[in-house]
Amino acid sequence: MNAQGIETPLNHTASAQAQAIRTRTAPNGMAPGLTAPKNGLATAAMALGVIGLLTSVVFIGGPLAVIGLILGIAALMTAKRTGVGRGKAITALVTSSLAIVVSGLVAVFMVWYANKTQECYQPDSFHQYAQCVRQHLNGN
Repeated sequence: MNAQGIETPLNHTASAQAQAIRTRTAPNGMAPGLTAPKNGLATAAMALGVIGLLTSVVFIGGPLAVIGLILGIAALMTAKRTGVGRGKAITALVTSSLAIVVSGLVAVFMVWYANKTQECYQPDSFHQYAQCVRQHLNGN
């Protein structure tokens, strides 16, 4: 019975308690027991972008960065739909782009160096090789 003398069904009281529990929020702003939505694609793209940037000077970073860039674009489109992971997707795009540029510059430098010093590749000792490289790079 309620205060007015009217009997209320048990399930009505139980559903009111359940509603009260559902409306309470946890300290992170989410309802208890729920987790924040995640964008795993953005996380993977960001990881590949950062790893690609760190390894771009040894050529493995270029292909990783290309994959990171593709995943980053897909993650950004997903973030527009869901509203989750935009920062990670942008980080992935920036780091992947930088890694591609660094890998390209390293490749250009290596080709230039190999072209400039190609006559030095059959030395008898490392000392002769170093001397030959110095001569070719100085223009002698």
